[in-house]
Amino acid sequence: MKFLDQVKVYVRSGNGGGGAVSFRREKYIEYGGPDGGDGGRGGDVWIEAVEGLNTLIDYRYQQHFKAGTGVHGMGRNRHGAAGEDVVLKVPVGTEVLDEDKELLVDMTYSGQRVLLAKGGNGGFGNTHFKGPINQAPRHANPGLDGVELAIWLRLKLIADVGLVGLPNAGKSTFLAASSAARPKIADYPFTTLAPNLGMVDLSVGERFILADIPGLIEGAHEGAGIGTRFLGHIERTAVLIHLVDGAQDDVVQAWRTVRHELTAYGEGLEDKPELLALNKIDALDDETVAEKAAALEAASGGKVRRVSGFAGAGVTELLREAYALVRERKQAAAAEESGPEEWRP
Repeated sequence: MKFLDQVKVYVRSGNGGGGAVSFRREKYIEYGGPDGGDGGRGGDVWIEAVEGLNTLIDYRYQQHFKAGTGVHGMGRNRHGAAGEDVVLKVPVGTEVLDEDKELLVDMTYSGQRVLLAKGGNGGFGNTHFKGPINQAPRHANPGLDGVELAIWLRLKLIADVGLVGLPNAGKSTFLAASSAARPKIADYPFTTLAPNLGMVDLSVGERFILADIPGLIEGAHEGAGIGTRFLGHIERTAVLIHLVDGAQDDVVQAWRTVRHELTAYGEGLEDKPELLALNKIDALDDETVAEKAAALEAASGGKVRRVSGFAGAGVTELLREAYALVRERKQAAAAEESGPEEWRP
């Protein structure tokens, strides 16, 4: 399945049906009077977040959506049927933006349903206009027009932990070693061209979602390489795992390059907890590993983990450390939502 994370669509709610002008005419009924029915309401346009989707590819082939028009009213006080609604189904994590890309709504949980465009009301039939003075009204209301919108849908994947690093840092290999995901792995840059997700199962009840995004290079925030387009997919993560390729000469510069791009992008990525790891230690001797890890620790001011996604060394320990931070953040968020406990004497 192809990955698509941003698309522009056009939606229009249905017009309301017009009211009817009609009079009751039956044999042996001397005074019939008006009996025009009301028009039906136009259909609404909704958006709904559903499970089982992780791309917006369906909207690449259809960008225009129009709800049904309400049926006109008829004689004998018969009201028109309402127009059929349209529901746009999107993955959890989809943002809805207006034409100027201002956020309208964030679809953050499965089953969330939001009204995008309300259908026009149906018009009143001439029955509504009957009165003591005008007992035979010959007019009815037309239905109201629907609403037309141009919106952007932008997907930001729901993940707990994000993998960042330069191209060929071993992120895809690490993801494959951590989960059942099977991303493309090759010995050339930009093997990963779209984000990949994997479910990490540490033990019963200990699981989280790990996201791997395409590698960053110097100048990515200005559009170099693949740019920063996919960084939005790790905005919702609780922690970042920063992998540095231990096989390259200057590991400190590699770390600084990615940190600079995260800071230039903004959106809080530079402030997220970062677990820094020297990857591919299976390809190095112990002395070289110690030397490069020490250089990274001096530059970053923090702990450097030593891992090998290919050999599996240190992977579980790093994942458990990430899970502890994810759990801590979720507990803090739950406590913030519940508020302070009520004091009772």
